[in-house]
Amino acid sequence: MSRIIAIDYGQKRTGIAVTDCLQMIANGLTTVDTKDLEKFVVDYIGKEDVSTIVIGKPTQMNGENSENMKRIEPFYNRMKKLFPDKEVVYYDERFTSVLAHQAIQNSGIGKKARQSNKGLVDKISATIILEDFMESRK
Repeated sequence: MSRIIAIDYGQKRTGIAVTDCLQMIANGLTTVDTKDLEKFVVDYIGKEDVSTIVIGKPTQMNGENSENMKRIEPFYNRMKKLFPDKEVVYYDERFTSVLAHQAIQNSGIGKKARQSNKGLVDKISATIILEDFMESRK
């Protein structure tokens, strides 16, 4: 089987999560500078067998797209062009940052460590998106 990669696209940093080859477990992979995201994804897919690219879709409470969507849509379209043989999908990312902050606080990681590792929230958010996506497919 192949992997599923999930992307929590941010203005400055982007969190990335990936499944194992059996698509059973979601793991936070890394956080990259958004300016380097496309190159990272191309390199990763060049090395790993990936079937699906899940991109978090920022939606407001009323169901409308958030402001960040204008940055995400061009990236989504480039992924579809670069990888016509891959499934590229949006997945609702509402509340993932809140859930990620809660998970970090509940983990016992000290305040200083949380402040110094800003990318941790992005990576955990991507993992939550991926877990939710996998659950929706069952």
